[in-house]
Amino acid sequence: MKYLYFIWKNLGRKKMRTLLTILSITIAFLLFGLLRTLGSAFEMGTELSGEDRLATIHKISLIQPLPFSHVTKIQAVDGVEAVTHASWFGGYYQDPKNQFAQFAVEGDKYFSIYSDLMTVPPEQMDAWMKNRIGAVVGRATADRFGWKVGDRVPIISTIFPQKNGSYTWEFEIEGIYDVKDKRADSTAFLFHYDYYDEAKSFDSGTVGWIVVKVENPAESARIATEIDSLFANSFAETKTSSEKDFAASFAKQFGDIGLITSYILGAVFFTMLLVAGNTMAQSVRERIPELAILKTLGFSDLAVLNMVLAESLLISCIGGALGLGAAWLVTSGMADQVAAFMPGFVMSASVVTLGIVVMLLLGLLTGILPALQGMRLSIVNALGRR
Repeated sequence: MKYLYFIWKNLGRKKMRTLLTILSITIAFLLFGLLRTLGSAFEMGTELSGEDRLATIHKISLIQPLPFSHVTKIQAVDGVEAVTHASWFGGYYQDPKNQFAQFAVEGDKYFSIYSDLMTVPPEQMDAWMKNRIGAVVGRATADRFGWKVGDRVPIISTIFPQKNGSYTWEFEIEGIYDVKDKRADSTAFLFHYDYYDEAKSFDSGTVGWIVVKVENPAESARIATEIDSLFANSFAETKTSSEKDFAASFAKQFGDIGLITSYILGAVFFTMLLVAGNTMAQSVRERIPELAILKTLGFSDLAVLNMVLAESLLISCIGGALGLGAAWLVTSGMADQVAAFMPGFVMSASVVTLGIVVMLLLGLLTGILPALQGMRLSIVNALGRR
């Protein structure tokens, strides 16, 4: 700390070079904050998955439907507490740009199994169960379109026409659900499976996937194996896995976002390492005679090493802090706008912590070679260059 003023003055020797270096680090950490937050949002489903829930899908692909009869057979498996199912609808409201998730579900069973994540007022649940074309929608989607209980809304399906040939399905909003964890999905549009199954023009008697709640999470592997063995060699074989694996596979329908962002950030920080490292190396080369004078005045080799490293760390921390701060402002400003399709788009403490670690590593890596050069500097040879 006693050399802080001296270090700060050294950074001001080439103001434009220092400013541009800090700016480039700021942009790198802005990208870091945005991309890591994006990756975390896509991984959110796996973090919130229940340990006592399994998901059963068609062995060939998630988009292949399963017979409804599978549901009753799975319910009879020893160790299974409850079973429900869901089916992807694939629709939009008014304009194809207005995309959000819609699922045909068994209302009471679905909310019972997901009671740890979702809640709806009892009176709204009762009204929904009595209305064949009723729907319950997440708070984020209701706010997005200004929907309220009692509204009648048309959803246009891109997959399932009704038996009358129309792709427009009418629903009445009977409830709005809230989430118990802000990272959970509050965007879904849920409606009755019975109405959906009776009205659609094809694939009647099928479901998209089956959700299984087990009595003892320790027996999940055994139960999953037993479920799949029930349908082995049938025309609709199954693949049962933990809900965490199911959520991960569902997210990867959009691509491996985590891997993609890691590659991008790796390229950004490798470039940043070269830029900042070159800046520090050039700065030390320009000050070799001055460093020699410091040693002549009694500064130890370790003191010179620490001063050069401190300069590098200071540049990295200033740029990194500005970048992470800008990323936090951007994600906070965008959170409400993207909540309808990405509810977990919030910069978490883990992203900030990782960012701090990265900026310290960046400062150390870019400063270590110039610092060692300054520490090993020969006073006679250095002064001879003047």
